Amino acid sequence: MRRKIPSTAALSAFESAARHQSFTKAADELALTQSAVCRQIGALEEFLGVKLFRRSRRGVLLTDAGATYSRQVTARLDEVERDTLDLMAKGGQGGVLELGVVPTFATKWLMPRLALFARAHPDITVNLSARTRPFLFDETRFDAAIHAGAAAWPGTEGVFLMRENLVAVCRPELIAPRTTIATSGWQKYTLLQQSTRPYGWRDWFASRGMQVDGDMAGPRYELYSMAAEAALQGMGVALIPRLLVEDELRRGALIQVARHDYLSDRNYYLIYPEHNADNAALGVFRAWMEEQAREYREPLGLGLVSP
Repeated sequence: MRRKIPSTAALSAFESAARHQSFTKAADELALTQSAVCRQIGALEEFLGVKLFRRSRRGVLLTDAGATYSRQVTARLDEVERDTLDLMAKGGQGGVLELGVVPTFATKWLMPRLALFARAHPDITVNLSARTRPFLFDETRFDAAIHAGAAAWPGTEGVFLMRENLVAVCRPELIAPRTTIATSGWQKYTLLQQSTRPYGWRDWFASRGMQVDGDMAGPRYELYSMAAEAALQGMGVALIPRLLVEDELRRGALIQVARHDYLSDRNYYLIYPEHNADNAALGVFRAWMEEQAREYREPLGLGLVSP
């Protein structure tokens, strides 16, 4: 059945006119006459059966329907342009992967390793965008996502990467001359909270057989990167996955204030829609990710083992 899609010329004219709120500026941008832009938009309105613009003393303004359609058309044209540029850049070889990723994991763990992937697979381009919560793949351009949660979400396939191993860290000067916090000393310090894990500290203390008054008090941050920076600035003690502060611990910028590692109920997964399972570029990236994560699935040396 023939698709009910307007011409790309009409959509381009509409997108430009909507962006500029001017037929004249759209004509200049597209190297057309103003009357040609008017005809294209008129044909589009006739095709849709909906008025997209209304005239005012100051020129043309989008109708409510036109404003909504403009946002949708712009997003689709951006995708077509991006796909076109990718194809032109690669000459039809290799592939491009669009990944939605947990921001701090991407910055602190994935990015330092991604150069290795690029050298091994120069024909595959990996584009990253921040995503902190589950989403519907059908409503996005993403081929896959790296997600931290209890499980993969419906309609997807997931590759287990590693467990989330939480450690308590702070700037050394905060507790100097001590290097650890005694069981009875926690109430002296501000606990930096993760807004997406409101019971994080309580669960961590419980795993040590402890109860601490005010374990949910303290400034809250949405991202682990924010909590890590707050800890680096001496604002308190943060509870953060070890893999996200490995460099800071190695440099001594942060110290682990309790010799206790805690495997939370959250895992890191590479997730992709079921229909994308046979994507060749994704298959290569999936195998590479599993290999990179292998060392984080080994025993922690503290009697704690990932599944």
